[in-house]
Amino acid sequence: MAEFNNFNTDFFQSSYSIDDQGQACDYSAAGDPYQNKQYDSNMQQAGYFHPAGPQQAYTGQIFQPTPTFTPSSSQSVYSNSFEDEAPLLEELGINFDHIWQKTLTVLHPLKVADGSIMNETDLAGPMVFCLAFGATLLLVGKIQFGYVYGISAIGCLGMYCLLNLMSMTGVSFGCVASVLGYCLLPMIILSSFAVIFSLQGMLGIIIAAVVIGWCSLSASKIFISALAMEGQQLLVAYPCALLYGVFALISVF
Repeated sequence: MAEFNNFNTDFFQSSYSIDDQGQACDYSAAGDPYQNKQYDSNMQQAGYFHPAGPQQAYTGQIFQPTPTFTPSSSQSVYSNSFEDEAPLLEELGINFDHIWQKTLTVLHPLKVADGSIMNETDLAGPMVFCLAFGATLLLVGKIQFGYVYGISAIGCLGMYCLLNLMSMTGVSFGCVASVLGYCLLPMIILSSFAVIFSLQGMLGIIIAAVVIGWCSLSASKIFISALAMEGQQLLVAYPCALLYGVFALISVF
């Protein structure tokens, strides 16, 4: 038992001593405690360091850092890229000047067509003309939008195959659809006449025949100029007349 007491006495014994017990810090002194020299000397002796240092007086000015970063040339080009971009209509392939020229070419069958413009794949005008043709039929009480678009797709496919067999250069499907769609404009005039008076008579048949010839002549003229098929206009005009004849039947009856 005595050995156990001796063991406890030895266990709690320590050689740790505080050298600074006689030194006291006056924390309740008036003023800033960091300005107290006695406190600073005690802190230095204890091994502590005050990173803030002496405080500076507030002068009432806002600190404004000087910019040291200059944008590179690639960033300046990127910032101006939106100004150099093409208009949205041009990116979508919609050119109102070319649409107007193609419309005038269709309305004037004897006018020489510009092959460079007519060879473009422009489907904005044809879609508008097909919608206008269906709208004029709707005014008469005929809901024929499905027939208009269906017959247009079949006719474009047939003309695409035929023109690729007849021409040496070949033609794209978009170009064929664009030309046939623009040449549908006289058929809109025919369906507009049906709103005013009935076309089921001799006068209506004559007007329908003139409009069919008008559409086929304009389409064949554009195909000949765009594909350089001199001397083959009548061969191209015949299948075009068959296609527009179907639209005339829809308008009259």
